[in-house]
Amino acid sequence: MAQASALDTLIDLAQRDSDDAAKRLGVALKLVEEAEQKLEMLTGYRDEYARKLDAAQVAGITPFAYHNFVAFIGKLDNALNGQREVLKHAQYKANTERATWQESERKRLSYRTLNERAASEALKIQNKRDQKMMDDHAARGARYKQR
Repeated sequence: MAQASALDTLIDLAQRDSDDAAKRLGVALKLVEEAEQKLEMLTGYRDEYARKLDAAQVAGITPFAYHNFVAFIGKLDNALNGQREVLKHAQYKANTERATWQESERKRLSYRTLNERAASEALKIQNKRDQKMMDDHAARGARYKQR
């Protein structure tokens, strides 16, 4: 029974590890989603600003205003590159957390399988004991009737 208790403890610990890993994975996936949304927003803003520059050029624009447009688009491009890096890092972190969660789940399931096997083996042993006791009892009864 001590082994079953140890396995139960291992299962409980593995369950906690798996739950913690699942929470960290959830946070990491949320960060990926937020980074994707921000990248999409920046891309849309940059595209809109480029369209405004095109429209201003068609309508006529001063060199100073043109320089400001181009400088701002450059800053948006830098922000986009930075956001792509943030997204790349968030995706890497999410993949790492996913692997950690999968490993903790594998461990938890392994412990559970071991526990089920131990319980099944204990049941077989108990059944054999019960059968032996029944056989012994029947044999004693048969000997008693023969006398």
